[in-house]
Amino acid sequence: MSSNIQNQTKKQVAGLAMGAIGVVFGDIGTSPLYAFKEVFLSGLTIDNLHVLGALSLVFWTLTLVVTTKYAIFIMRADNKGEGGIMALMALALQGTKDNPKKMRFIVTVGLLGTVLFYGDSIITPAISVLSAVEGLQIIAPQLAEYVLPFTIAVLGGLFMLQAKGSGKMGLLFSPIMCVWFALLAVMGVMNIYEVPEVLIAVNPYYGLKLLIELGWHSFFVMGAVVLAITGAEALYADMGHFGLKPIRYAWFGFVFPALLLNYFGQGALLIGHPEAIENPFYLMAPTWALYPLLILSTLATVIASQAVISGAFSMTRQAVQLGYCPRMAILHTSGKEQGQVYVPAINWLLMVSVFVLVLSFKSSTALASAYGLAVTGTMMATTLLAFIVIQALWQWNKYTSVAFLSTFLTIDSVFLSSNSLKIPTGGWLPLVVGAVLFLILTTWIKGRALLSRYMDERRVLFEDLEEKINTKLVRVEGTAIYLTRSLHGVPQVLLHNLEHNHVLHERIIVLTIVTTNEPYVDEAHLIKIRAFGADKSFYRVKLYYGFKQNADVRRALQLCKKDGLDINPKSASFFIGSEQISFRNKSPMPKWRRALFRFLFHNSSSAIEFFKIPVERVVELGIRIEL
Repeated sequence: MSSNIQNQTKKQVAGLAMGAIGVVFGDIGTSPLYAFKEVFLSGLTIDNLHVLGALSLVFWTLTLVVTTKYAIFIMRADNKGEGGIMALMALALQGTKDNPKKMRFIVTVGLLGTVLFYGDSIITPAISVLSAVEGLQIIAPQLAEYVLPFTIAVLGGLFMLQAKGSGKMGLLFSPIMCVWFALLAVMGVMNIYEVPEVLIAVNPYYGLKLLIELGWHSFFVMGAVVLAITGAEALYADMGHFGLKPIRYAWFGFVFPALLLNYFGQGALLIGHPEAIENPFYLMAPTWALYPLLILSTLATVIASQAVISGAFSMTRQAVQLGYCPRMAILHTSGKEQGQVYVPAINWLLMVSVFVLVLSFKSSTALASAYGLAVTGTMMATTLLAFIVIQALWQWNKYTSVAFLSTFLTIDSVFLSSNSLKIPTGGWLPLVVGAVLFLILTTWIKGRALLSRYMDERRVLFEDLEEKINTKLVRVEGTAIYLTRSLHGVPQVLLHNLEHNHVLHERIIVLTIVTTNEPYVDEAHLIKIRAFGADKSFYRVKLYYGFKQNADVRRALQLCKKDGLDINPKSASFFIGSEQISFRNKSPMPKWRRALFRFLFHNSSSAIEFFKIPVERVVELGIRIEL
């Protein structure tokens, strides 16, 4: 979709901006349900100066992190229109191709940001929906016991619907979220009208005074303030779907003002009614509006959860395409939109994890102690990768780039350190999730690197094979296509076939699928063909795809005809190696990782389905590999 965002008319920008309101801002847009309340539940006394100080911190956090860092700076670092931590990592790698140490650092930082995003993906649906449903306790205290069952029912329905695709649900997202943000603004204005002096909190003096007064206890307050910016990463991650201008227009023109008005309205309410800290969001509204507000809040949090779940599916797809994650079943839920995918394994893992969280923590206040660490960790990873892009690709001068890094890294460090205080009370959760996922991804990457080294060490050149063919082997009619990961030499599956069957097809095609560090590769640059041998009977075909594209071997082979290589997939035979992995005693792979890699390797989804190879034309050959 990013290619269609280059030349937008005003009408198109307006339409995309409205679409962005429904998808991009769901998470950050539902933060007013719990964020400001948690600032005071962190131990802050409710009085005029403390309310003004808390508001000042929220205002400047939204201004510096979301508006300045993301909307103004980070969103400029697009990878051919695409955003997100994976796209940024791929972009940073483009500028450091000749520096292996720096490339390892970039991949490590990118993977850390990615696994922390998954931790966030588990907590966001739980805390968002639970905080909305907790409105029952205010509206009808006698129904308080139904908060958890209703939350589980809403979340269960959401995960069950994922297989249907987000496209149909998405048609309702934008109107609902537009009403939601309008309501946030109206509720805020109503309360600000009663206490207009609350607006002086835009002065940073009040925030700084509060931090100085609290001393080290200010870290607890900052750990709660960060809840106001959860979802900021979505501005960057969803850039490929909507474009830079629509997201910026939606943020500056509608979402940002609505959020500020609501937070200031909550502050005005607390100045006049400190007892409203029980749930300032719901108590801002008149009594007659509470039930409609509960319904709208629940819908808004479901939409916020949907955006995070879809983000997890998209992130998984990119990780698989880039080779950082084992292949798994990825289903497309729309014939029109490439980005609408459903990953069953991730969906059910998320659902079980979210259920466990809701039933374990039981309240949004308890869950808030687990929230924030994953968000700030991902933000820090984004800052570091953006700095590399600024230096390597944008070539800013040293002082400007260091000023960018030091400013935003300091802010990220303050939030990360303040949220680290939550580790004993729940912050350990995203760290455990992140650590497990990081172990899995790094094990997969290391195992694949050993497998590539094994193949390279046993590589046979086409010239050597040709000499052997001319002396010993019988040729048979037809075309044989050998799928291989290696970019050079004769694949092991071909050598294996020759060793045992002693025959060779009259035309041999060695096919390699390459995923680039760009999101999309157009069809003009999709295929590279090289012929070998005196009779041109050997061909190496390389297919290049972007990390947001799906390889389609059948379609690619049809395109080969334009380059003079006519292949009929219906009559060709596809030879695929079915590798069985084992490890020698002195393998470079640590013993504690070996069983994990074998499990991941042997349980990854079939290359036949993943690359859309005609299953009825496939011949699988077992190959034993000792790493």
